[in-house]
Amino acid sequence: MSKAVVLLSGGLDSATTAAIAIADGYEVIALSFRYGQRHERELAAATKIAKTLGIKEHYTVDVNLSQWGGSALTDESIDVPKDGVKPDIIPATYVPGRNTVFIAIALSLAEAKGAEAIYLGINAVDYSGYPDCRPEYLEAYQQLANLSSKIGVEGKAPRLVAPLVKDSKVEIVRRALRLGVPIQDTWSCYQGGEDPCGVCDSCRIRDRALIEANVAELATPTGRELYYAEEMKG
Repeated sequence: MSKAVVLLSGGLDSATTAAIAIADGYEVIALSFRYGQRHERELAAATKIAKTLGIKEHYTVDVNLSQWGGSALTDESIDVPKDGVKPDIIPATYVPGRNTVFIAIALSLAEAKGAEAIYLGINAVDYSGYPDCRPEYLEAYQQLANLSSKIGVEGKAPRLVAPLVKDSKVEIVRRALRLGVPIQDTWSCYQGGEDPCGVCDSCRIRDRALIEANVAELATPTGRELYYAEEMKG
């Protein structure tokens, strides 16, 4: 059975991506990161999701990007945005170099384990503005993967696969439902806490998609209130 490395953050997109890799016939090796983010709720979610999906090999790597901050996710002096994503503006939740670092480590793991693909849950639609979530970024990184390793020189570099890169969040939710992803166990909120906050950008996007995909019961109570209030305003 061919192997694929999947970057598993614990969020909806990465969990759906893992399920897609499994549906594509791969034996999945999950890779998560403790990168100095505000909380570890997403890592606990990643562990639970890996078990639910039957993923037997799951690595968590420490890469402390919070040492130099530069993002609302790794620096508590920067406020987490709560007023919605704005088109063409890179939000404060962008973490400098995060995907570049993560994919580099995934390439190392893939080469060591003989994996032929690396699945990434990056998305360029709802999170427009993140420079490392664009198709052209992925294409450039594929060229690097082809050049940077023994297996790349041999013409066997892992393929970088981003099945959700052009999907809307609603389409991602629908895929997750079809694949039996335990959406209730995923964690997308930028805050820690006992429950998702419902007001950060990530919660707003997720809750709106859940409601529009007719699974409003999976959205946060705050998210439902915000959604219907906005709908009432027209």
